[in-house]
Amino acid sequence: MNSLRALGRLSAQCLRNGVIISEPRINDEIRVSQVRLIGPKGEQVGVVATSVALNLAKEANLDLVEVAPQAKPPVAKLIDYGKYKYNEKIKARQARRNQTTAEVKEIRFRLKIDNHDFDVKKGHVERFLNGGDKVKVTIMLRGREQSRPIGGVELLQRLADEVEESGTIESRPKQEGRNIIMVLAPKGKKVHTQSEQRRRGAESRAERQARQAARLEAKKKAAEQAAKEAKLSVEAASENTETETE
Repeated sequence: MNSLRALGRLSAQCLRNGVIISEPRINDEIRVSQVRLIGPKGEQVGVVATSVALNLAKEANLDLVEVAPQAKPPVAKLIDYGKYKYNEKIKARQARRNQTTAEVKEIRFRLKIDNHDFDVKKGHVERFLNGGDKVKVTIMLRGREQSRPIGGVELLQRLADEVEESGTIESRPKQEGRNIIMVLAPKGKKVHTQSEQRRRGAESRAERQARQAARLEAKKKAAEQAAKEAKLSVEAASENTETETE
């Protein structure tokens, strides 16, 4: 409890990248005389003295957390603050994991590229787009080619036309120094390909684990049944021996 109070005092207002992040006041940091108290299961207790709410928190081994400081009186709730912060951290981590992380890949062309090399590089572009990534396509101009950039623009447009099923033009061709650059983005349904693959992979792993658990359980039951039958056979044999002896 004391460590949580110290944590609350240290992190009540911390400066990160120029942005003040406020943490809720907890326990003794709540200075008002009364609070509208909410129980640990969400039940409405009503307006009580803050000292009474603190005593209730201590008796339940919980924390009194101010959840609506602007209300009159402020609203406070009885919760396990350490567990609450941990759960919030897990949720944030899970949300980041489920987000689609699109990278920007780069493919470079020469203006005088033959059809075979063009098809090979086009295949790379389609693979990146189908994987949910953006593609920065660069035409590198040499010498006199810089005075005729229209050829590079035409080459980029040809590429965009041939991969239109996988992606669309996000940034139209433009000249930057000796290069002409265009950015292609995956189409809507392609953006979620990676997260969908991860989801299917997780489901596949869960199914494999379930099958393995079922097989182990079946083997265990078979072994138990075999042991039981062996025991019965031994007992039966022992009874037969005793009968013959008599």
